Amino acid sequence: MTTTSSTALDPQRVQRRSVALLSGAQLLSGIGNGATLSIGSLLAVDLSGSQVWAGSVTTILTLSAAVFALPLARLAEQRGRRTGLVAGLVAALAGALLMMASVVAGSFLLLLLGGAFLGLGTAANLQARFAAVDLADAEHRGRSLSTVVWAITIGAVAGPNLIQPGAVVGTALGMPPIAGPFVFSAAGLFLAAALLFFGLRPDPLLLSRRLASEGSKSALPPARGTVRSGLAAIRASRPALLALCAVVTAHGVMVAVMSMTPLHLQQLIAGTSTASGHQHASVSDSTDALVVIGLTISLHIAGMFALSPVWGWLTDKAGRYASIIAGHGLLLVAVVVAGLGQHEPSLVTVGLILLGLGWSGATIAGSTLLAESVPESQRVTVQGVSDTLMGAAGALGGATSGLVLASAGYQGLNTAGGVLAAAVLAFAVTAATRRKSATSA
Repeated sequence: MTTTSSTALDPQRVQRRSVALLSGAQLLSGIGNGATLSIGSLLAVDLSGSQVWAGSVTTILTLSAAVFALPLARLAEQRGRRTGLVAGLVAALAGALLMMASVVAGSFLLLLLGGAFLGLGTAANLQARFAAVDLADAEHRGRSLSTVVWAITIGAVAGPNLIQPGAVVGTALGMPPIAGPFVFSAAGLFLAAALLFFGLRPDPLLLSRRLASEGSKSALPPARGTVRSGLAAIRASRPALLALCAVVTAHGVMVAVMSMTPLHLQQLIAGTSTASGHQHASVSDSTDALVVIGLTISLHIAGMFALSPVWGWLTDKAGRYASIIAGHGLLLVAVVVAGLGQHEPSLVTVGLILLGLGWSGATIAGSTLLAESVPESQRVTVQGVSDTLMGAAGALGGATSGLVLASAGYQGLNTAGGVLAAAVLAFAVTAATRRKSATSA
């Protein structure tokens, strides 16, 4: 298939097949992220013995995704999407195994190492949304991208709710019950990697290049992208700059609030408060809290992914700018609801759902706008830079959220997120207004 002339291929058929394969891989790999997000902060506190390290797993995971986003993009640039995506998923599989080992050995260091390897899977999942638009026409880029984002819903929502079934599996395998969910994670990541390795042929990125250069004898191999060249391409385009701000800020706010919510709920249900300084309950003594936390994180992840096709449709029909504005508007509402309702688990859950919805809108619209606002020669590099900065924002949010929670409380954490979301919202409204005025002039 890789040696077949591009003229003998139907690009639309390859595009549909690629989106289906990418969606299947997202579904399977989503189980890994769901389990990690729901119990990562609890395991970190339990294994380290200190609340200060509550956000460490989320931080190392998102930081790893940031560090490896550009190398994976370079790998895709040189060898195609399939190679880059499979490499990330295989590394994440190793991460899931290390997470299991950390629980068995009681090792905080192994927990962090597992989170680092799982971060490569996060980078691969982010890259998959761009792979969905390599062959897409302009009118359906939002739809194609959102379909792949949506596909992670089932696995990601199932992940947090595999805590109790995972405990049964862990016990049956002779491991501590809390290690069980990572068995499901490892299985899902293995199947996702296998699906793309054997199925993603022809490679959508390589085929799109062959189609673009067909008949040209002067086609050159792709250049090695750098952070500097990617940032230069973004700075040269105001729409690309808005798109980057939209996705990076949305990701940072979402990670900061989401990563501390399990700990806040655990303390709330146990009858303690963030400012009390009392020792929290151990993981083994928090069965009721784990159920509530699992449900809350599941609904949050559902908000992130379940309505992705709707956001894709809005992005294509209402426009990129309008969807970015709607996404950041929802982020602002979300932190208000969660912050003011910090003492009510139900209101915190509503806030987390809205947080996921806002993230989805900002990410889908922003990613679509970014992909079409830079030269094709710089597109993959810019996408890697975007994912790098998204990961860095998430890592910063995860690293500082524990400190903010300890010093300003859950409401203070949400207030800080609201300030950032409001700033980008103002930028987007201004950019949309100027664009409308320029068009009508």
